Amino acid sequence: GRRRDAMTTVRPFACADLFAYNDVNVDALTETYGLAFYLQYLATWPEYFSAATSTFGDVCGYVMGKCEGEGELFHGHVSAVTVAPGYRRQGLAKTLMRELELVTETAHDAYFVDLFVRVSNALAIGMYEKFGYTVYRRVLDYYSGDEDAYDMRKAMRRDVAKKSVVPSKKDWHPWELEWT
Repeated sequence: GRRRDAMTTVRPFACADLFAYNDVNVDALTETYGLAFYLQYLATWPEYFSAATSTFGDVCGYVMGKCEGEGELFHGHVSAVTVAPGYRRQGLAKTLMRELELVTETAHDAYFVDLFVRVSNALAIGMYEKFGYTVYRRVLDYYSGDEDAYDMRKAMRRDVAKKSVVPSKKDWHPWELEWT
């Protein structure tokens, strides 16, 4: 399926997009992974991998994620969401995140969506808060031992009582996480 707004189209990510997304991964806070990582996600969770393209067909953003966990911890996870600098501040990240949330609710009926963000990335934290995410817990030394992360969550409709987003009362270490 395709979703269209005034300037972009959101569509399923394709293998060929791996040769066209370099202009999107340009800032230091965007993780760039090896080709095998992207291909694993594309092969395992294709419904969670979407590209945004401009009216010229250029990839101008993408979101990739997965579903994981069991029972009330079954959830969608945002592994990466990023938008090329020339396309920022136009609501594209919100559109991409909503796409992932829709997959989480409609295809998987999961309890929540989570993501990890550097505690120093105030701009991203503020953006996620505007999208309805809250800090669930702090994960110490999550980023290669250099920096802590916030695990931010947004409850989906299956979590009627919103139990998945009640903040943890302690800080966590990466090895204590329920999934990786």
